[in-house]
Amino acid sequence: MTAQQTRPRPRLPLPSLSVSRLRTEVLAGLVVALALIPEAISFSIIAGVDPRIGLFASFTMAVSIAFLGGRPAMISAATGAMALVVAPLAREHGVDHLLAATILAGLFQVVLGLAGVAKLMRFVPPSVMTGFVNALAILIFLAQVPHFAGEGWPVYALIAAGLAIIFVLPRLTTAVPAPLVAIIVLTGVTVASGLAVPTVGDMGKLPESMPVPLLPDVPLIWETLKVIAPYSATLALVGLMESLMTAKLVDDITETRSAKGREARGQGWANIITGFFGGMASCAMIGQTMINVRSGARTRLSTFLAGAFLLVLVVALGDVVAVIPMAALVAVMIFVSIATMDWHSIAPATLRRMPWTETAIMVVTVAVVVATHNLAIGVIVGVLASTALFARGVAHLSGVTSVLDPEGGVRVYSVRGDLFFASSNELTAEFDYTEEGVDRVVVDLSRAHMWDSSAVAALDHAVDKFAKHGITAEITGLNIPSEELHKDLSGNLSAAH
Repeated sequence: MTAQQTRPRPRLPLPSLSVSRLRTEVLAGLVVALALIPEAISFSIIAGVDPRIGLFASFTMAVSIAFLGGRPAMISAATGAMALVVAPLAREHGVDHLLAATILAGLFQVVLGLAGVAKLMRFVPPSVMTGFVNALAILIFLAQVPHFAGEGWPVYALIAAGLAIIFVLPRLTTAVPAPLVAIIVLTGVTVASGLAVPTVGDMGKLPESMPVPLLPDVPLIWETLKVIAPYSATLALVGLMESLMTAKLVDDITETRSAKGREARGQGWANIITGFFGGMASCAMIGQTMINVRSGARTRLSTFLAGAFLLVLVVALGDVVAVIPMAALVAVMIFVSIATMDWHSIAPATLRRMPWTETAIMVVTVAVVVATHNLAIGVIVGVLASTALFARGVAHLSGVTSVLDPEGGVRVYSVRGDLFFASSNELTAEFDYTEEGVDRVVVDLSRAHMWDSSAVAALDHAVDKFAKHGITAEITGLNIPSEELHKDLSGNLSAAH
């Protein structure tokens, strides 16, 4: 391995905590905290639990992951995907089982993080990542529709005014995040005018006290484990997938790298802490992360402050937060949806240039995510579709040409391409096993590579078939890995294949 290959990739330094940077991080954290409140309440309702469960989870996750996570500026809190998973458990067995499942899910995530699950992110193709981002943008927008559909022109006008502030203000000044200004202005307008529009207070009762440590009231028996383990395993996988995908997205936006292994373990430890503080299982929250990053935040401080501000807002300033119009937060989230969408990926010029397979994978990922409202399922289906199309394409790369020795009696077959389970059967069909005047064949694999036992079995089958017709077959030109594979497996696969 060369020195160039071993040299680590340069990492762009994170911003130093200057006065300007501190102001950006504080204000970004405040905007995120405001945006977290209605989302946490909504997800608590989806899970069928008290709003405090989601709010406390958002507080403990954000604060914990600020210290334990591997991706600065990423926000972790209660999410819709996790709420959907635990809803049946909470409905059938109660909140204490939900908390126990959260703690166990955290333990699973720590183990998976130590096992190197984060390295699997390298197998997510760019087309799936693009589909993930576009599906995310659609889901963020769809999640806002219930908050304004059929609410009348005052709500529509407030949303339009909020979007105007968010898009126009940055052209005049970036001293204060435009979403924060939009929230303050629209709240002032509705309070001063007495407009009867939905507010944060209408979403549910806000907590009046701090979260305290507790032990889930569940019997420590095998039956309890049998009940919560399937939910915990699902929570662990869904949470890690969404968190690692979000970390990768933030890496791309900020042009920095993050410690994915540490992030996986950090998610686990943060969920363990959350469970012991009465919160539901949580993971990276992509919409709020985009608010944070788009507001200029780049450090862990904004993540910590988002959680800290959230608790202060709902406990100490609950009466003030309750009068914030939902239209203001809807405007912020619609802006996030627009900013998140990869518009270049769906431009006609891009679609004309891209291979149809990559476009198909992106569309499949988007369709599955939007249909299931589960980003993890969409990514899994997208990766599987990409793998299938890749295997299909590679299988057709192999080919066979042949030449007959001028002196007669020897046929030389030249094989090229990758030989594995999808292409091996086609390989054996390329040989002529009954050619007259030929008593010896040479199969030259100097331009091919054998990947699995199927390729070895196919060659063994071909050699045996030649032998049945009185023709001697010789395999030549194997590269070192192929030769080792052939040496280890040849002659031992006929029964299995």
